[in-house]
Amino acid sequence: MTVLLSRIATASVAVVALLAGSTSGALAQKKYDTGATDTEIKIGNIMPYSGPASAYGIIGKTEAAYFKMINDAGGINGRKINFISYDDGYSPPKTVEQARKLVESDEVLFIFNSLGTPPNTAIQKYMNAKKVPQLFVATGATKWNDPKDFPWTMGWQPSYQSETRIYAKYILKEKPNAKIGVLYQNDDYGKDYLKGLKDGLGSKAASMIVAEESYETTEPTIDNHLVRLKAAGADVFIDITTPKFAAQAIKKAAELEWKPLHFLNNVSANVGAVLKPAGFENSQGIISAAYVKDVTDPQWANDPGMKEFLAFLAKDFPEANKLDGSVIVGYGFAQTMVQVLKQCGDDLTRANIMKQAANLKDFRTEVLLPGIKINTSPTNFAPITQLQLEEFKGERWVRFGDVISAQVSG
Repeated sequence: MTVLLSRIATASVAVVALLAGSTSGALAQKKYDTGATDTEIKIGNIMPYSGPASAYGIIGKTEAAYFKMINDAGGINGRKINFISYDDGYSPPKTVEQARKLVESDEVLFIFNSLGTPPNTAIQKYMNAKKVPQLFVATGATKWNDPKDFPWTMGWQPSYQSETRIYAKYILKEKPNAKIGVLYQNDDYGKDYLKGLKDGLGSKAASMIVAEESYETTEPTIDNHLVRLKAAGADVFIDITTPKFAAQAIKKAAELEWKPLHFLNNVSANVGAVLKPAGFENSQGIISAAYVKDVTDPQWANDPGMKEFLAFLAKDFPEANKLDGSVIVGYGFAQTMVQVLKQCGDDLTRANIMKQAANLKDFRTEVLLPGIKINTSPTNFAPITQLQLEEFKGERWVRFGDVISAQVSG
């Protein structure tokens, strides 16, 4: 009898131990780093709500509205997003200050979609030293695709060098005797675009580029640069500017009655923020490259993705200007971030955030153009590598040619 009771007791202990083990196993499935709990995911963001690039501030506001919509629907895996967004005025020293505040005081899980090449360059080493994700930065600089040296930083949009290589390819084919004038912002953003153009033109770059003009973001106007480009005899204008200066360039070219073949970088190919203020009559024939759908294009009238986007604006962000291309881009950024968080499940560690961001397979936010998909891997931190050329006609962009891929590694 004693032996029997002893065996029962031993068996009971074994069952309890087994249950305890399975319970602890279940609990162990939830993993958190600073900024994540059973109820919250704390996300940091830095935007130029003021300063020379303030036109882009709408991206942060769109993301805030999108995340609120997600929260109202129950959040992600039951957790609500706490989106903390600060203004840096497009000033790198201010970006550093805000990044430190987000990481060290607010204790966010990661920083998402901070905007601008110089601002993100200023915090890249800090973020990687801290091993805090600097995810889906809102800049197309090629340097963000460098998982070997900066494993905690990832881009999202097509690289600037890819874009200007595509322009170069078009010019070599359609206008082989072109005299090219370039206006570029004198920072990493502008120089990255310029490098792509020169690489794309190859040995012909030196003879085809007849003038290069750089401007500082502190300049009130770029009119004098346009005067010099026209005087140089340029019949192709490569316009590497942010929205404020892009609108100025379009207007000034019209005033000067200078009518080159005008290429406008994608980051300013914005109907509401650039082309409309510059005057549709002055914007005819401008060429750019796109990767997201244009809300002004009637071909998307019955498109499910566009309908979903417009429904979001109507219900959750009615104050937004739907003609502002930065709004639909912000929506795409936010959708991609939500996908990554869904893939993370209950493992909300910083390492897993980066692991899942580097494991996107043919993901589509339906605001992307048909045929364009998001793909990443541990060795590829360039989610979108495809673009399609477009020409401005009337009051909208008209796409032409095929979707082109021109991936450039960091």
